[in-house]
Amino acid sequence: MPIRSEFPKAGEEYQGVVCDGIVYRTAFKGSSLEHAYEMVRQFLKEEGYGDIPLPEDIETLKRFRLKTRNRQILLFEDNGYVHNPVKILFPSDNRSKKVLILELYNEKAPDHLLRFHRKLEE
Repeated sequence: MPIRSEFPKAGEEYQGVVCDGIVYRTAFKGSSLEHAYEMVRQFLKEEGYGDIPLPEDIETLKRFRLKTRNRQILLFEDNGYVHNPVKILFPSDNRSKKVLILELYNEKAPDHLLRFHRKLEE
C-alpha cells in the first residue's frame, strides 16, 4: 500500500526508515544530483504522490535552493522545493552535492498544515 494511503504510525519502519507518524524523512543519494532527483520523483510516483506538481528537472529544482551560507537562516527556512505535503530539500551542510532529502507529511495528522508550514508551536 502506498505511503500516502497508509502513512506509517509512530515508531513504525517503512523501507528502512523509522517514522514518527507525522513526517516521513529519508535521503536519496545518487551518482549525481540529477540521478538523486530522478529517484525522488520515482519514489513519489510509486507512493501515491504523482499528482503533486514538481520541478520538471534538476536545474529547475536548484532554483529553489536558498542562496545563503548563514546556517541560522537555514534553521527557519526550507532549503528546497515545498508543495504540501512534500518537501524536497538540499542538505544544509552544502557538502553533499549528490544528496536530496525528502520529507512527506501525514495529511491526516492533527494540525497538518500548521506543521507543514512550521507554524505550530510545540
